[in-house]
Amino acid sequence: MSGASGVLRLQDVAERAGVSIATASRSLAGRSGVSDTVAARVRTVAEELGYVANVHARSLAGGPTTSIGLVVHEIGDPYFAEIASGVMRVGSQKGLTVQVCHTGRDPHEELTQIRSLIAHRVGGIIIAGSGFVDPGMQAEAKRDLSAFRTLGGRVSVIGRHHLGVDAVLPDNVGGGRSIVEHILSLGHRELAFVTGSRQLTTVADRLAGAAQALQAHGTGLDDLPVLEAAFTREGGKEATHRLMDEHPRTTAILALNDDMAIGVLSALRSRGVRVPEDVSVTGFDDIDVAEDLAPSLTTVRLPMVEMGEIALSLALLEPSSRPRRRTTGHELVVRGSTEGLGA
Repeated sequence: MSGASGVLRLQDVAERAGVSIATASRSLAGRSGVSDTVAARVRTVAEELGYVANVHARSLAGGPTTSIGLVVHEIGDPYFAEIASGVMRVGSQKGLTVQVCHTGRDPHEELTQIRSLIAHRVGGIIIAGSGFVDPGMQAEAKRDLSAFRTLGGRVSVIGRHHLGVDAVLPDNVGGGRSIVEHILSLGHRELAFVTGSRQLTTVADRLAGAAQALQAHGTGLDDLPVLEAAFTREGGKEATHRLMDEHPRTTAILALNDDMAIGVLSALRSRGVRVPEDVSVTGFDDIDVAEDLAPSLTTVRLPMVEMGEIALSLALLEPSSRPRRRTTGHELVVRGSTEGLGA
């Protein structure tokens, strides 16, 4: 079924899937103009035949690639922008170009972007941001990345994933514990959390740390409001309006990333709620703008630029028989958005 050289061709995939070569190409690259059903059929055939792996093998045979793929959840989120700057800094030092892809925290889109990067013959892939609590949500990505690595591709991730590759692990549990301990130390007991989906490992880990701190004070997450929304600024606004309508006695709101915290501050301001006099607010990550907000944001600092640098450095190392892990610390940064009750 292959050409005279014995190398599998795109034409072979197209013929097996019953589509044109152009349709097969668009499907594998994740481009528009192909129905989801047809694109899925083409990808399935390509996977069965090993076509994506062959594409990468041919690129390696032609010489080393100078391109790296970076997959992020939200390209407009400053958290990912800072990680990307770290990746690009190391990439520039090594003479590499970096292609950035956006998934919107959708595991299906993540898989599409991974396959597109492989089809475009990148030499390595870095996945930045949370994995998913359910390993099945990344099972197909794990298979594709395993085949990619077998043929010489390099992979690393930032955050807790179930992909079996080198990883940079931010201290989300420790940070969650620290920020709750800070709020409790100020005397707050009517606290609430606004967060992204609990399907994300980042959210699960930060809440796990929060639960540890709460348990030490004789309470638990189940005793407090935990409102899920989009892990974005708009999500923070929406969750805060719901929270204040349903739990008006709340004295502290803990957003599980800074982008949501900015939305919290905006929503409270629109309702005439003073921060921190009426309600204290915290974030997580310590993005660049956190210090310049009014009031400045109490948050947990993660070394995001450094995380990006480490992730690419890991991907450039010689393959290891076991996944390598690099953990980061965290720092509680207390600013103007929190104060003690009655202060």
